[in-house]
Amino acid sequence: MTMGRLTNARIGVLMGGRSSERDISLKTGQAVYQALIRRGYDAVAIDITDRLHRDLEDQKVAIAFLSLHGPGGEDGAVQGFLETMGIPYTGSGIRASAVGMHKAATKMLLAAHGIPLPAGTVVWECDRPSLAKVLRQTKLRLPIVVKPVSQGSTIGVTIIRHSRQWKEALTLAHRYDPEAMVESYIPGHEATVSILGTAAEGSKVLPAIEIVASDGFYDFASKYQKGRTRYLCPAPLPAKVVHHISELARRAYEVLGCEGAARVDFRITPRGRPYVLEINTAPGMTETSLLPMAAAHVGIAYDDLVEQILQSALDRASRLARVVPTE
Repeated sequence: MTMGRLTNARIGVLMGGRSSERDISLKTGQAVYQALIRRGYDAVAIDITDRLHRDLEDQKVAIAFLSLHGPGGEDGAVQGFLETMGIPYTGSGIRASAVGMHKAATKMLLAAHGIPLPAGTVVWECDRPSLAKVLRQTKLRLPIVVKPVSQGSTIGVTIIRHSRQWKEALTLAHRYDPEAMVESYIPGHEATVSILGTAAEGSKVLPAIEIVASDGFYDFASKYQKGRTRYLCPAPLPAKVVHHISELARRAYEVLGCEGAARVDFRITPRGRPYVLEINTAPGMTETSLLPMAAAHVGIAYDDLVEQILQSALDRASRLARVVPTE
């Protein structure tokens, strides 16, 4: 056995699934799986299907490393499933995952703790109000942002600058979720802050990253097509702004009760006022993703980062009084 290994229990790296982020999840899962193998862990890669219960039993999985993105993977569903099986898992628990995936619920909780958020509302698919009505009720002005309430990777998002875009934007958002979030568009900079750890044991804030998309909109293509976006780490923003968003990210992480790792996304006005857009409780873990990028800047190598996140499953096992083999 390799010295320093956290556990000799079999680890199932859960990836894939059926969400619109399946391909990204497979990349995350393979990167995590390879890191665990390099460190000498007994790991198996599992592309989840409706046979998940049988696969976990057949493979004798004792710990789940979650590499899932999108609905069904980071919304509390698989977390609850694993808890019914008594299998500890990495990352945030059921409550934090469910709230973090639902942007409207996230906003309600964070707003109650004084965290700044863009003004907005939710439009249900069955309502389909006119743009004029929504603007009047919310006191918003164009441009505005329309996006699905429960999606990641900027899927289904539209920045509306002209009223003629309204119906198409709603249709797109509702294609992915019966609830669409309508928010004020915040001009300025885009940045993200990643956090590691638990509220109980202390969270570690990693360096902020500024995101500069070539066309000014950090959409799905900008995230995953090479050369479409520049990532500046550490973010070349005023020290006061960086400190502010770092503290806001920590507060958001702890208010939701996140564990393992999460990433908080911001828009920052030209005058330096930040607004939290959302929190990602299952951030991407490919070797070029933003969480590993920020970790590398403070000397945390990718394989070490994977082990730190693995620790969140061992902590959960301890709380559940479930014994897993350790060195």
